[in-house]
Amino acid sequence: MTATPAENRISPTGHSQRWLILGVICLAQLVVLLDNTVLSVAIPSLTRELDASTADIQWMINAYALVQSGLLLTAGNAADRYGRKKMLVAGLALFGIGSLAAGLAQTSGQLIAARAGMGVGGALLMTTTLAVVVLIFDDTERVKAIGIWSTVNSLGFASGPLLGGFMLEHFWWGAIFLINIPVVALGLFAVVALVPETRNPQGERPDLLGALLSTIGMTSAVFAIISGPEHGWTSGRVLGSAALGVLVLGLFVLWELRVPYPMLDMHFFRNQRFVGAVAGVILVAFGMAGSLFLLTQHLQFVLGYAPLDAGLRTAPLALTVVAINLTGLGARFVTKAGTPLAIATGMTLVAAGLTAIAVLGRDGYAGMFAGLVVMGAGVALSMPAMANAIMSAIPPEKAGVGAGINGTLAEFGNGLGVAVLGAVLNSRFAALAPAVVGAASLPAALAAADGPGERARIADAFADGLATSQLVGAAAVLAGGLLAAVLLHRAGRADPAAVATQAGPPAKAAATTPPAPPAE
Repeated sequence: MTATPAENRISPTGHSQRWLILGVICLAQLVVLLDNTVLSVAIPSLTRELDASTADIQWMINAYALVQSGLLLTAGNAADRYGRKKMLVAGLALFGIGSLAAGLAQTSGQLIAARAGMGVGGALLMTTTLAVVVLIFDDTERVKAIGIWSTVNSLGFASGPLLGGFMLEHFWWGAIFLINIPVVALGLFAVVALVPETRNPQGERPDLLGALLSTIGMTSAVFAIISGPEHGWTSGRVLGSAALGVLVLGLFVLWELRVPYPMLDMHFFRNQRFVGAVAGVILVAFGMAGSLFLLTQHLQFVLGYAPLDAGLRTAPLALTVVAINLTGLGARFVTKAGTPLAIATGMTLVAAGLTAIAVLGRDGYAGMFAGLVVMGAGVALSMPAMANAIMSAIPPEKAGVGAGINGTLAEFGNGLGVAVLGAVLNSRFAALAPAVVGAASLPAALAAADGPGERARIADAFADGLATSQLVGAAAVLAGGLLAAVLLHRAGRADPAAVATQAGPPAKAAATTPPAPPAE
């Protein structure tokens, strides 16, 4: 079936209900992002109630990322080909079913399987939300809309521990998943009623081989990253998975260069604006995901806060992001300073915040509070600028695939951050407290300690390991910010027209499809 013109492009002035649709899109996005981070607060509860080891906990977190990473490109391509609204509805439905299964799980294995199922729905949601936002707003409003989308993105990332802490304070751990179901139901109703259908009219034949190769390649690569800390980076399992991932992804690239209608246009990677923003996304995800994984353990295991108290104490990060972006300060800064400087400034602030938490937050919350506020300011400035830079380098008809690339590499960075920073923590912990070697988790090590003195030494060693890991994350974030800024600056000098588009999506790309009446 060939798409009608109205399905290909919203009118030049944007959809008549675009702001209401943006609210619906943000709701769908918030469900996924909250669930990604809410689990981090439940780590102690899952350790106790499901007798979960550190490896089990990492799989509960990473099973979702593993499946989602493998399917994001395929999901984005499917959204562009068959309709972004259809994929958004399917993603919400699958995510709701997976949440129900997770909330009723009785064993670690069941919860890991349910999280993997939620990853399928998450892949569809992550690729459609940003794509729809880009398509329903015109050039004059798109920057502001992406800023709001990015604010909700950051809000979900940071407020997950708060919601998780509240739920664990009043209910059992399964409630953190069941709370998704009414939100999913509301989202489904709103999407069906409000969101217009859009699709790319080209490429009627699905790229099945490309989809298979990308799924196998990305899944193998992420599996190697997840398995490295537990089995050793030189083990046969890790090296075999990594080699398979590299080989299959190489075949995927060769195939995409030959097929008439590729699921991923490799010419995107010739655009320095796109490459620079993507590099920043990977390294920010590395530092942020790994550091949040460590931060909640620091608050509960080292500083002794209950789950709700730990969640409340992460709130300054989210509140700072909301305050800066909803007041328009972030968008104005990007417009005046330009995308490269905005990204460099924001990422430097994020790195500074992580460093403050590592250095000042060990013995009390005051230093951690300051670090969270600085991190929030950095996220508010850098994340909207990076999302806008990525999407401005991609034709609107390829918006789903562009969002898929962004999401795939962000999830790659998330998995890498949890794995690498977790490995740094474990290595430093074991080196400082040899008595913990062989213990499955910090509570197990504390339970096996002989007397208060040894328990105090173990807690100190864990705090030192956390600080080291957070400093590694800060270095990665800073490197990502500087690299992204340099590449974007070079792209602007090589193509003067790009300078004007760094404050918003290019008018040239928006005009690739003739204007059409608003989609209903």
